[in-house]
Amino acid sequence: MQCPYCLTEDTKVLETRENDNSTRRRRECLKCEKRFTTYERVESLDITVIKKNGSKESFDREKFKRSLLKACEKRPVTLEVIDKNVDKLETKLRSLNSTEINSKFLGQIAMRALKNIDNVAYIRFASIYKEFEDVGDYEKEIIKIKGVIKNERTTNSNTKK
Repeated sequence: MQCPYCLTEDTKVLETRENDNSTRRRRECLKCEKRFTTYERVESLDITVIKKNGSKESFDREKFKRSLLKACEKRPVTLEVIDKNVDKLETKLRSLNSTEINSKFLGQIAMRALKNIDNVAYIRFASIYKEFEDVGDYEKEIIKIKGVIKNERTTNSNTKK
């Protein structure tokens, strides 16, 4: 492994942690003594996303992550929460029988994840994904969310009694 600071290939592993989809290694350069982290991920079959217009492109984990980050911008959502959700999504995609998925399916998974993370982020994402055209579209989606939240509160208060 090459040190990103001095480019020497003499490094040692200080700590290794296994995650669901990757291995995190904390390393130290033996020359400059600086520390850095590397991630190893098993490469498996490429997942192809079929876009609305019929074109195809490879699933890009970072692109998906950026879309969630954009929706969660200036919201109280940590990068760790985003990463965990991206990991869950990728695991789910890789467990499917097909290596081709529809972009609509991908968008629905993203919306489901965002709805559980932050309602404002969910609305931001939904406005793009569902191609909102006017304020009425926002109102309808907010009413749906309020109904779900109201039902959850009622269910939670009933189970506590």
